[in-house]
Amino acid sequence: MTEIAAAVAALRREARATDGRRLLAVVGESHETCRAVADTATDLAVVSGDDSHDILAESVETYERQPAPHAGRLMGTTHETVVYDGVDEFSPDAVGRTVGAVAGGGLYVLLLPTDWTDRTDDFRASLAVPPFDAADPTNAFRERVLETFDHPGVAVYDADEGRLRRDGLTGRERPPPRSDGTLPADPGFPLAAYEACRTADQGRSLRALERLREPETAVVVEADRGRGKSTVAGLAAGALAAAGSEVVVTAPTRSNAATLLQRATELTGTLGARSGTEPLVTAAGGRVAYVPPTEVADRADDADAVFVDEAAGLPVATLSATLAADRAAFVTTVHGYEGAGRGFSVRFRDRLADARHTVTETRPTEPIRHAPGDPLESWSFRALALDARPAVDQLLADASLADATYRRLSTDRLRTDDHLLREVFGLLVVAHYRTEPTDLARLLDAPNLSVHALLVSGHVAAVALVAREGGLSERRRRELFDGGRIHGNMVPDLLGGQLRDPDAARPVGYRVVRVATHGVLRRSGFGSRLLSAVETDLADGADRPGFAPADYFSSGFGASPGVVDFWRQNGYRTVHLSTTRNDTSGEHSAVVVRPVTDAGRAFAARHGQGFRDRVAGVLSDGLSDLSPDVVRATLRACGADPEPLLELTDYEWRVVVGAGTGPTGYGVAPDPFRRLAVAWFLDTDAPGDTPADDIDARRERLLVRKVLQGHAWDDVTEELGFVSTGECMRTLGETVTALVDRFGGDRAARERARYD
Repeated sequence: MTEIAAAVAALRREARATDGRRLLAVVGESHETCRAVADTATDLAVVSGDDSHDILAESVETYERQPAPHAGRLMGTTHETVVYDGVDEFSPDAVGRTVGAVAGGGLYVLLLPTDWTDRTDDFRASLAVPPFDAADPTNAFRERVLETFDHPGVAVYDADEGRLRRDGLTGRERPPPRSDGTLPADPGFPLAAYEACRTADQGRSLRALERLREPETAVVVEADRGRGKSTVAGLAAGALAAAGSEVVVTAPTRSNAATLLQRATELTGTLGARSGTEPLVTAAGGRVAYVPPTEVADRADDADAVFVDEAAGLPVATLSATLAADRAAFVTTVHGYEGAGRGFSVRFRDRLADARHTVTETRPTEPIRHAPGDPLESWSFRALALDARPAVDQLLADASLADATYRRLSTDRLRTDDHLLREVFGLLVVAHYRTEPTDLARLLDAPNLSVHALLVSGHVAAVALVAREGGLSERRRRELFDGGRIHGNMVPDLLGGQLRDPDAARPVGYRVVRVATHGVLRRSGFGSRLLSAVETDLADGADRPGFAPADYFSSGFGASPGVVDFWRQNGYRTVHLSTTRNDTSGEHSAVVVRPVTDAGRAFAARHGQGFRDRVAGVLSDGLSDLSPDVVRATLRACGADPEPLLELTDYEWRVVVGAGTGPTGYGVAPDPFRRLAVAWFLDTDAPGDTPADDIDARRERLLVRKVLQGHAWDDVTEELGFVSTGECMRTLGETVTALVDRFGGDRAARERARYD
């Protein structure tokens, strides 16, 4: 162990001298040998336990052991050394979560087996979904990671041979110069807060956070990891509390907010303003208190300000709840693992823009935890493509559909063209609310996935990630129907398992997992053009192993009116709406299908009819709070025949006609009204808010809120802007009359004659 000990000592000396961080990759056949080397490299006395999927973390005072699934607990924390044990299982997400937890001058140790590229561990096996098996995933992602070990600051030790293959030294002797902070002439926060800032970047961000002294304001602090975002937010929270404000702090976990809370406590102590410690209470009556995300909705309205740390790690619904506060600050990461959870930037940004708050943004760039140009940070960005981004706007700003060329991008092409890979992955990251490092491995290696793009002059204008599903054996179909799950087959699993269709996994489907168009080209037809090309390409199975001819195409996504309309306009029809919200996006998911064969058409018709028949019941229960515009869009996209809903009895027609033009009250028998309301949306194809007959967009929302979702009259009156409950009731009566005119026929006409 003499050579490795000397190598580690040299790495540590250089890291500390430059305030940078270094990576030591330990590669070996023997798990025990790798761990013994890690023990020497990290100066840990004991590496205990038999679980081979461990995160080992060492700080100045404590030694902490975390299973890999709990690696997220290290986000927002700082350690001198972090060891990731990837010998028996390597998770890209675990690396992404932990690499940023190493402080300047620290060491990140990565343990890998000698045969890593060919080994089938649990993660690699998870990439093989039915009908593929564990031998089918490729090893492109792992080969790509190994190639990054030539990066500056990366040392490689062969534990089997006891030989240092690469010392990882950069030759640097001192850290790059930092910018000096300048104290403002007229600070709105105490000077002590600015004196605690280590860089001019932090001072500028603190200056931006001064806006929170004014009502109806929000500040977004967005940067890479290690830029001191939490520190400066803590200083702002402490300054507000010292002035008497009630400040609520939330984050995915309390440990994620530890730095923010600590800095707030330190500042109030420096000011002599603290009169309590937990929660922090100041002499002026201000407070800084941590609240779990599950409770922040109940506390936001009463707080003077809410600070959200690691905002990208929280569901959009939780982020939206914080806007009940008069003032709000959101601290979020651009790159790194937290920044790969894009619910904040993809979904929440629009809600923040529409809120009453005046928004100020600040983006510190100079690192605090380590020196600028840190080798470990740049290695992690390179290995996991954490900083992948779409082509710059200028390259595509003038592109037209005539300039675009369709390509199915093979793994080999993506592996040999890193620029293309980064544009593909970067566009997927920007366009979707949840993209993780694991998704890069899936994109490259999963046998059920294919990547498709429209290219303009070699740059990615639009991209689609498609998963092959269904076409499963009778045994698999029986397992699914008997209560099992079929991993990686979302649509067959949902429709066969939850919705009890024994033949749901028989036809072959291709699910568009994600489709994204470059920002400067949206609403220019690129997405629709790409979908059409994908369908043509995969209709016959694309001449690829395991890719059988398609019976249908599908997609599942967080439902919003615009997105649903996009799929409807491309021939996809709604077959399901989830009754629970996505944890990250805060949206209910819709599932849509487009059949291409007789088997696919039977499949789509069966499930479209099922959605038609159950949706009214679900809207009055699990989906009673779903946005009326989402309901309008998804029902209009169903495409099922409305005729079965119109088979009302003579009594039901009497009730419906009486509610519109006679003495009957709506609440006497709600069911026929619900059926007519659903039939209306199925029978009309008006996009967006385009009026149709006598039922315009506002009256459609009234049908949804009152008839389908059963909201109270007073609530519907207020939400839809009626002058009074009486006006709301009269409008519903007029709307029911329009439904009778559309669907009632002779039976309704005879009944109406009674009142005429």
